[in-house]
Amino acid sequence: MARRAPTIHHLSASLDELDSELESSNSEYATYRVHIPPTPDNQPVSMRLSSLKFINNSEVREDQYIASSLFTGGHNRATRALSKEKIIESETSFKGAFCALPGCNAGSMIDSQGLEIVPCACDFKICKDCYRDALRNGNGICPGCKEAYAEPDLSRLAVDNHNAQAFNSERSLSVVKPISEFDYSGFLNETKRSYGYGNAVWPKDDVNGVGVNNKVFNDKQWKPLSRTWNVSAAVLTPYRILIIFRMVALAFFIEWRITHPNEDAIWLWGISVICEIWFAFSWLLDQLPKLCPINRTADLDVLKDRFETPNPGNPAGKSDLPGIDVFVSTADPEKEPPLVTANTILSILACDYPVEKLSCYVSDDGGALLTFEAMAEAASFASLWVPFCRKHDIEPRNPESYFNLKRDPYKNKVRPDFVRDRRRVKREYDEFKVRINGLSDSIRRRSDAFNTRNEMKALKKWRENDSDEAIDSLKILKATWMADETHWPGTWTVPAPEHSRGDHASIIQVMLDPPSDEPLAGSTGDGNSMDLSQVDIRLPMLVYVSREKRPGYDHNKKAGAMNALVRASAIMSNGPFILNLDCDHYIYNSQALREGMCYMMDSGGEHLCYVQFPQRFEGIDPSDRYANQNTVFFDVNMRALDGIQGPVYVGTGCLFRRISIYGFEPPLSVENSGCCGCCFPHRRKIAATPASPASSEGSQSIGMGTYDDEEMNIALIPKRFGNSSMLIDSIRVAAFEGLPLADHPSIKNGRPPGALTLPRKPLVAITVGEAVNVISCWYEDKSEWGHEVGWIYGSVTEDVVTGYRMHERGWKSVYCMTKRDAFRGTAPINLTDRLHQVLRWATGSVEIFFSRNNAILGGPKIKLLQRIAYLNVGIYPFTSIFLIVYCFLPALSLFSGQFIVQSLNITFLVYLLLITLTLCGLAVLEIKWSGIELEEWWRNEQFWLIGGTSAHLAAVLQGLLKVVAGIEISFTLTSKSAGDDEDDDFADLYLFKWTSLMIPPLTIIFVNLIAIAVAVMRTIYSNNPQWSSLVGGVFFSFWVLAHLYPFAKGLMGRHGRTPTIVFVWSGLIAITISLLWVAIKPPSANADIGGSFQFP
Repeated sequence: MARRAPTIHHLSASLDELDSELESSNSEYATYRVHIPPTPDNQPVSMRLSSLKFINNSEVREDQYIASSLFTGGHNRATRALSKEKIIESETSFKGAFCALPGCNAGSMIDSQGLEIVPCACDFKICKDCYRDALRNGNGICPGCKEAYAEPDLSRLAVDNHNAQAFNSERSLSVVKPISEFDYSGFLNETKRSYGYGNAVWPKDDVNGVGVNNKVFNDKQWKPLSRTWNVSAAVLTPYRILIIFRMVALAFFIEWRITHPNEDAIWLWGISVICEIWFAFSWLLDQLPKLCPINRTADLDVLKDRFETPNPGNPAGKSDLPGIDVFVSTADPEKEPPLVTANTILSILACDYPVEKLSCYVSDDGGALLTFEAMAEAASFASLWVPFCRKHDIEPRNPESYFNLKRDPYKNKVRPDFVRDRRRVKREYDEFKVRINGLSDSIRRRSDAFNTRNEMKALKKWRENDSDEAIDSLKILKATWMADETHWPGTWTVPAPEHSRGDHASIIQVMLDPPSDEPLAGSTGDGNSMDLSQVDIRLPMLVYVSREKRPGYDHNKKAGAMNALVRASAIMSNGPFILNLDCDHYIYNSQALREGMCYMMDSGGEHLCYVQFPQRFEGIDPSDRYANQNTVFFDVNMRALDGIQGPVYVGTGCLFRRISIYGFEPPLSVENSGCCGCCFPHRRKIAATPASPASSEGSQSIGMGTYDDEEMNIALIPKRFGNSSMLIDSIRVAAFEGLPLADHPSIKNGRPPGALTLPRKPLVAITVGEAVNVISCWYEDKSEWGHEVGWIYGSVTEDVVTGYRMHERGWKSVYCMTKRDAFRGTAPINLTDRLHQVLRWATGSVEIFFSRNNAILGGPKIKLLQRIAYLNVGIYPFTSIFLIVYCFLPALSLFSGQFIVQSLNITFLVYLLLITLTLCGLAVLEIKWSGIELEEWWRNEQFWLIGGTSAHLAAVLQGLLKVVAGIEISFTLTSKSAGDDEDDDFADLYLFKWTSLMIPPLTIIFVNLIAIAVAVMRTIYSNNPQWSSLVGGVFFSFWVLAHLYPFAKGLMGRHGRTPTIVFVWSGLIAITISLLWVAIKPPSANADIGGSFQFP
């Protein structure tokens, strides 16, 4: 199929033509503005460490960047205006030479004995002030020979005392003398004026810089951005011991079961032993990665102090934080209501992060005009909602959630205008919701009107031309119209060629222009508007994106949409970090992005590929009947993986390092393997890793490490990333800007402070046109997108595969559990929707098991326990085969009168007791160190059996069909809409929708109930009752039924709505079947009980 090049209307072929066009007409591109990350040749003078030049697509002169720079360094003496005020020396006699720097008449440095000090071997004489300035602002370079100074010898420098008045006594440094020479009266007088240097008090005026190694002091004051500590040994040690003890107990139990068969029911014994061996293996895969749980916390105060506090290099206190591009994905406005997506967008625009560093991209994979106009409404309402949140410190910043809070909204609010502002914003939000809800009808009425007008025009023209064609031959397309009376280029309500869900053009629209670099205060309010005179009213950039789709191309579902966003954002804003969210997951904690950035910017952060946040859900029933919260997974399993190589990627709420998405490996380092580091240390050899915009020599000078530039260049050929030169040029810039600050010796691979405080370039039409080009359906052809670069294709659970590939390359990830939930979303509380959701996850796991992404085939850089965890991800659905068989065993035992063992002897009971008690002990300790509740743990166990006997089995069958027969797997998009009953928040919980997934667990319930009734009646009527077999079978049947209780409750619907006759008939049928079994097969040869029964 020939490639179809995208068409870009109103786009000039050259910049000159574009300028003339913009001057002559009000072009839509005239308002495009965005901050493009500065390329290395557009850095301040002090940062220009190499001669490497990058392609610069902007016509802005380089001098403009230099003039606006606020940084000093290198040998640029012209920027010394930022240095601190010089200390005025007292008028004392001076003996010695003078400072050799032009324009400085101060005396050269002397020691306490009056001897001259020359700090450099070139014998260049320098005074204390100029020497201090050279150390701080000149990178320690001697002005004479241009070589670096050696470490200063502090022991020879002059100190302040009353005999040698080198400095004003009001600003002197207190020094303790030997006891024999100590003048106590002088010391007391001195300390009244100055406390000297120390970690308790530091002088505001930095004096005596010559006599103090400030670098040592600053190193001591340097604080990490995050802290990691182990779980309490009082809990973790017994936990590990109990795991080992249970492993030993299981080994002895299985050995005993194999060596003690039940000769009376060898088939029952064989099936049970096979199932138990698999269960032990599955438990081992799940439990071993939990050996190393850890805790983490981020320090937001340190982040603000390091990146946003005024300092000599940044006196204005501009943010030095890297940019973040936020991705929001949606596909179907019917199942994912636009109001939900709009609220998510509003929470992103209002989050607490530098406005000029934040960009939001909305991916509409359905190309629906409804979503487009909903985003336009959200952009309009954001101009009121975002300043309101900033002014009154609103939490959460999702308007729907905020206005539905159950707590007092006026708590801790002290501004007198808060009530008035809140009332106004609430009224505006109610009108906003009405407009969003009415968009569908508005679009339909508008399109009908325009289509009718076109039909009338066509009919009029047909009549005027007096055509011989029949009137029925006139075919007028039922187009979907935009408000400006133009055809919507995406999907139409009535599908047409080039306007259907799988066939439409690329669309990029900048809803909110990129903000200015400086804060912009609002106007003083009157009685009808808010007072925003002290509030920054700027809004982050908001971009609507819908990638091109054409028949004959595999668009790869969500993974393809995410890769299109990666390329488009790289062209338009190129944030070095990417946060991806589902359309129903909004930012609940406005500082969540800052907490994630604490880990990325901390020491060792350059080795992190992503920071995964836990998923928290709203609208879940209080009992969490179907374990929708998944607290055991998010609070136990994920925290445990955090102590190894990092948590798995779960599809949303994840902050990525952009360079890791491009398929590169982390910087070179020597690491340990988590808790197994003492046994499996290894050195990771990295070849193709982008370092910085500088050359290899320049990168070494700023602590960037050594990289193989040749292989890096090979990796950047179009074969890997496509044929966009702008995209390829952005890769090195993103890699450089994503590095931590090189402000401490522990930061091995970092960037210079102040590199990201410069304003970015504006967004022009050519840039937008290139972004449209890279989201075309043909762009990925013959490239490595989806295979080695970006989100990985080939599985419905692309998230797990993408995270696995990063860990396989040697990256690490971090699990960020914030005190206040970072994000919140919605989850399907209906049983049918929940089963379909689990089916999709399990199907993806089966696909992973049968692909090259199986952890068994993983490379050597993935750690042992991490490999086991990923292996469990691909294996756990197969447990359903053994689980279903084992759930029928109690019923088979009761029907046959046999049991899985010969008899309930003391050995079997002791083993059973040990295994059960150790399981309960592990549960208690997991609850202790993870903080979950016992009810949540029990709900997880229940749904493990429900999902294992329904969705997991179907997933295994679908996976086998795909592998054997090549049948592709399709899945149903999870609905995010609420129930129809507005009076009940949990109305959807009681909605019953039949699905074939319910057949296996329903069969298990009926069979076990009937088996219990038959066995009880047979034992009661038997002359020689086998109570041990009955007790064993009934115990295991009740174990099965207890786990399936939530499933049965879901079938019964709302309490009180199920007719009583249903329960009556269920009981009668069960009793009838039980009596029928006893009558057909009497319990003994005595026919006086069951055998005497005759059919009428």
